[in-house]
Amino acid sequence: MIQVFQYSTFKRKVKKLHANEKKDLDNAVREIVQNPKAGEPKKGDLKGIRVFKFKMVIQLTLLAYTYDETTEELTLYALGTHENFYRDLKSK
Repeated sequence: MIQVFQYSTFKRKVKKLHANEKKDLDNAVREIVQNPKAGEPKKGDLKGIRVFKFKMVIQLTLLAYTYDETTEELTLYALGTHENFYRDLKSK
């Protein structure tokens, strides 16, 4: 059973979402739980992080996460549009 953890910055973003946006996010998280390698693995400074792209309402949204196969822990780091997403992710 995969355990899902959330960074505080991720939680704050989720709090600001509308109900229909949360529904799209929940579907994306379910998809990641079913296939933890669904996201694109990053290189360089962001090595170890995967980014899953999905549509939230009509906007393309990125979800950054890590998955530890040995402990089966999925950690959700960041959520947002492409603008400044990677810059903000590097600063965490």
